[in-house]
Amino acid sequence: MVADSEQSRAAAAVARVADPRFSAIALDAADEAAVAAALREHRCDVLFNAVDPRFTMPLFRAALSAGAHYLDMAMSLSKPHPVRPYELTGVKLGDEQFALDDRWRDSGRLALVGMGVEPGLADVFARYAADHLFREIEEIGVRDGSNLVVDGYDFAPTFSIWTTIEECLNPPVIWENGDWHTTEPFSGAEVFHFPEGIGPVECVNVEHEEVLLVPRFLDVKRVTFKYGLGEEFIGVLKTLHKLGLDTTDKVKVGGIEVSPRDLVAARLPDPAGLGERMRGKTCAGTWVKGTGKDGAPREVYLYHVVDNAWTMDEYGSQAVVWQTAVHPVVALELLAGGQWAGAGVLGPEAFDAVPFLNLLKDYGSPWGVREDTAAEPIAV
Repeated sequence: MVADSEQSRAAAAVARVADPRFSAIALDAADEAAVAAALREHRCDVLFNAVDPRFTMPLFRAALSAGAHYLDMAMSLSKPHPVRPYELTGVKLGDEQFALDDRWRDSGRLALVGMGVEPGLADVFARYAADHLFREIEEIGVRDGSNLVVDGYDFAPTFSIWTTIEECLNPPVIWENGDWHTTEPFSGAEVFHFPEGIGPVECVNVEHEEVLLVPRFLDVKRVTFKYGLGEEFIGVLKTLHKLGLDTTDKVKVGGIEVSPRDLVAARLPDPAGLGERMRGKTCAGTWVKGTGKDGAPREVYLYHVVDNAWTMDEYGSQAVVWQTAVHPVVALELLAGGQWAGAGVLGPEAFDAVPFLNLLKDYGSPWGVREDTAAEPIAV
């Protein structure tokens, strides 16, 4: 059952599949009671949340009350510390979900959170490194970069601008010394060398779920997330913030109330429709530093590179959309087949990485490992 606030969009997705097992309904993701009722009516085994994170909690609670399993690609939202936002955490990403862990365990149902590409595959890479490559891990750094270009637009984000504003302007979180702390947005600039022709990209600290997930399940001294945004993109985000256009609080314009962030999103092209204008590759990966199984120092970068030309030819979807979508599909297949199983609120790190990575290759999208000291980022 494919659900959307606009039934026509859900129906369009079903029409592309052309499979009689699929059907479409209109459903408001913010209406917890209606979502729970739909899960019961259609006897759904699992709710897969593919909407932006402002709807995470009503969907999460609806699945729990309806007795369904749950997956998402973006966890419950954070709230900065009210006094010292660039030093201390307030409400962290996922805190609201993990607070209900006991109820999920008691129900015998699984809530698999953060199961996209980042978070998601990056967390699977972290688990694989911990199990198979390292005796002790000093640092895990998720690094995301690309050389994607969108022809014909001065500014056209390749992912949801609503979510991008949220994660890039919030205080980034870092795990070290056994606890989480925050820092300034866009801090910690470094040049990271990405594989398969992408090359060096300047990356900066961004708030992201992996930093909140990895330390819950793996023994690691430091965890960071850095994103290759580029000077122009950072400049636009800073300007939106300075003008108050990043806020989700509605303002009255004439006789209409509108959220400035929703207005910004409405004025930009739909990222899902940019594929024909895009060229280049995108890379998601996890850089790991520590002591290898042989007791010697080791550094690796486990990565997944996707070429937009390939995803458009094979699937008719642009690279960032496809790369985000394929990983929950792999996870759902593992859950359906019983290779992954559990109860409670769990991240991808809680499961054996090998079945996931093997199945990902079967989907025609292999992953790679770069092992050399050149993987270490260069501070700028």
